[in-house]
Amino acid sequence: MVDELTQVGARLRAARQARGLTLEELASGAGMSASTLSRLESGKRQASLELLLPLTRRLRIRFDDLLPQAPTDPRVRRPIIRRDGLIIAPLAPEHSPISTYKITYPAGGALPELRVHDGYEWLYVLHGKLRVRLGEQDLTLSRGEAAEFDTRTPHAMSATGGRPAQVISIFNEAGARMHTHTSD
Repeated sequence: MVDELTQVGARLRAARQARGLTLEELASGAGMSASTLSRLESGKRQASLELLLPLTRRLRIRFDDLLPQAPTDPRVRRPIIRRDGLIIAPLAPEHSPISTYKITYPAGGALPELRVHDGYEWLYVLHGKLRVRLGEQDLTLSRGEAAEFDTRTPHAMSATGGRPAQVISIFNEAGARMHTHTSD
């Protein structure tokens, strides 16, 4: 707790400077002397609710903004999805606005039916070769190649060349729903 309180002054100074206010302007607006505010910012005066409340109101910030956020575990711990021979490993948190997956397409898999749905997809081939049918185009992407397309264009993908293909795929929310969930 002591460590968190020592950061209040620096965060207060940063908030004041981000709004272009001088010590004097903020202090007078919060009903205190510039000297008191200066000591708060430098950590020479202990922060109290009585002092911080008028400052946060004047700065239009929440009291929480002056406290450090609890560190969160950045690791993504979601189960692998197995569907239609694909192995889909989520690489982003569940409620991320952009969904990222490592998808392994099995060797010898037939090209599935063309699909159309709302969304966009971006992909990058890590290993193997990926057959991409996009409308009338029939493309083969090799290791290191990337593609981006509007998923309202009829499309389908499969590994080609007798080996599995491993791909990083990035979808917006609509694309992720279609590619990773089974239909009921």
